Amino acid sequence: MPDDDYALEARGIIKVFGNHVALDSVDFGLRAGEVHALLGENGAGKSTLIKILTGAYQPTTGQVLVDGIPVTFDNPQDAQKYGIGTVYQEVNLLPNRSVAENLFLGHQPTRFGLVDRRRMQRESRVILERYGLDIDPASELGAYSVAVQQIVAIARAVELSGKVLILDEPTASLDRKEVERLFEIIRGLRAKGLAIVFITHFLDQVFALADRVTILRNGRLIETRALDNVTRTDVVRLMLGKDVAFSGATGVQDARPLGEVLLDFKNYGRKRGVQPFNLTIHKGEVIGVAGLLGSGRTEMARIMFGADVADEGEVTFAGKPISITSPTDAIARGFGFCPEDRKAEGIFGDLSVRENIIIALQGKLGWFSALNRDEQMEIAGKFGEAMDIRAASLDMPIKLLSGGNQQKVILSRWLATDPAFLILDEPTRGIDVGAHAEIVRTINRLRDEGLALVVISSELDEVVAYSTRIVVMRERELVAELSGKDINPGVIVQAIANHKEGTA
Repeated sequence: MPDDDYALEARGIIKVFGNHVALDSVDFGLRAGEVHALLGENGAGKSTLIKILTGAYQPTTGQVLVDGIPVTFDNPQDAQKYGIGTVYQEVNLLPNRSVAENLFLGHQPTRFGLVDRRRMQRESRVILERYGLDIDPASELGAYSVAVQQIVAIARAVELSGKVLILDEPTASLDRKEVERLFEIIRGLRAKGLAIVFITHFLDQVFALADRVTILRNGRLIETRALDNVTRTDVVRLMLGKDVAFSGATGVQDARPLGEVLLDFKNYGRKRGVQPFNLTIHKGEVIGVAGLLGSGRTEMARIMFGADVADEGEVTFAGKPISITSPTDAIARGFGFCPEDRKAEGIFGDLSVRENIIIALQGKLGWFSALNRDEQMEIAGKFGEAMDIRAASLDMPIKLLSGGNQQKVILSRWLATDPAFLILDEPTRGIDVGAHAEIVRTINRLRDEGLALVVISSELDEVVAYSTRIVVMRERELVAELSGKDINPGVIVQAIANHKEGTA
């Protein structure tokens, strides 16, 4: 189609950070009067593309065009001048300032060189009425709900820009009614001709709101399609790169009787985190957790470990009721947790490999029973050899190791505590083939030795291969539990998509 049919276009975008290609020849076109969903899992390139479209990054090669004309954005202020505004999941406003001050931040009306507060209040009321908000513009923004703050942020972005609105996970912290209200506003803006990019992990919202969808995977454009021409199953398959038609290998459940019940979660959940779920976990089994990014997989893991506290439900451990209000409670019961973001939440970068391995065990023993250096070296050496951790020295900073070796150190940390229950969140993401195979072998070995594991993974072939059961998360809710012949990639994709024959 002709270039001038796009309000905003990215053409042949390549973005390289060091040796990493974040975007590889990506094309993206946004039309006036449409809501265009941008989808992809972690590392797909969504955030990088948005930062290029808004001037936060500059492309290594490629062009950005506004109304068919090539432009260069040196910073987000340049993008605003061309009519491009962005609203992020975390509202980027000042909660301790008034609603009016936030609406006009950086472009306050003035009179005789001073801020004209009367005019600012008057114009704020007019703007707020357009968005159906009956609130006092002189009141502090922080006094209102996240939903109201999101609407104020959208109003500010539209007033500043007025051509393109980019919404990055705007519904992540909203309840159902708040989402419906926000959608009414977005539809109204679309009807007025605004071009809107909608980034979300909630497929139901995509199909309820968007006109077209663009899917990225591993920094590459997979496909752009009209939503009336695609099913939920199609979208999930494109995002994950899986063909729903192939059956693949099934899990290991048929050959293994279940062990004793170790944990039983009943109606366990957290508001705005994960819907109450029921899950029984036996010794000697791996429960795989499947679902798209943002489906509630990590939220489930975090409340199991006490990193976030459940506000409803109960849990029993070895048949006895327990309370998990912090990771300390979980560790005392023999729980371990390898988080998805190993750099931010898993490793202590400036500490040595040895210190990273022994730190959980030391915490469990208490600092009055400090392990001496010889004991630390013995433990670290044992797991370094067992896990094939490739480090020049156990005393070198862990931040100098490869991602795969860092992951093996984190896993060793918890194995050193002799755990009863281990939670692994994307344990093989972003690591080399050799380390990947070693982690999978370790999961299989631990299962065979009687350990209970919950493993979250986006790799369907992988999670199918080692799981005795698989639970599927969607929209922060446990929606399916699969066993037997249902443990195969095709059934998992259908459960993620909530696919029913003859429907979208």
